[in-house]
Amino acid sequence: MAEYGYCRISTQKQSIERQIRNIHNQYPKAVIYQEIYTGTKTDGRKKWEQLRRTVQAGDLIVFDSVSRMSRNAAEGFETYQKLFDAGIELVFLKEPHINTTVYKKALDNHIALTGTKTDIILKAVNEYLMELAKEQIVIAFEQAEKEVADLHQRTREGIETARLNGKQIGQKSGAKLITKKSIAAKADIMKYSKDFNGSLNDLECMRMIGIARNTYYKYKRELLAE
Repeated sequence: MAEYGYCRISTQKQSIERQIRNIHNQYPKAVIYQEIYTGTKTDGRKKWEQLRRTVQAGDLIVFDSVSRMSRNAAEGFETYQKLFDAGIELVFLKEPHINTTVYKKALDNHIALTGTKTDIILKAVNEYLMELAKEQIVIAFEQAEKEVADLHQRTREGIETARLNGKQIGQKSGAKLITKKSIAAKADIMKYSKDFNGSLNDLECMRMIGIARNTYYKYKRELLAE
């Protein structure tokens, strides 16, 4: 049985080390797949798709939490079910009650039928236990989805509060965004453009520097205005 860990963060500013550490504390041999992805769905996650192609029946995938697998309730349960049916064991460190071993036990622990009319009741109890197990999994994914919705709502409210308090939201109109890339590009324009210290026309200069037409003229206007 091969062991894998899947870790995901939404932005470069976040640290993925905590997730990796939590997984390796319990599964030190787990091969970690990690990526940065901002969406709530699994579509488009290159490392996740790579892991899905690699994992085989009998293998195990560990997540720090259910939200790392999916923050979309419907898709999350569908993915869970497909992996379970394929014989993949899933472990959620923060939600162990929905690990596939727990789910499998709930499905396997059917009450034995008696061959009598009592079986009508026993069948209903077995179906109820199965639905109860599924419900716990769905609730976990719904909670992850709700956390995303709550975060977005708090962000919107924070922006609106700042706006009402007269604070600038985003970049001011007409303001110059200064980056390492823009500084380097402007230095090259100054060096190569015949409008400054060079001998190249605009088209030749764009090709030499390797920047888009709109960006080139934007930087040139800013230089001329200085």
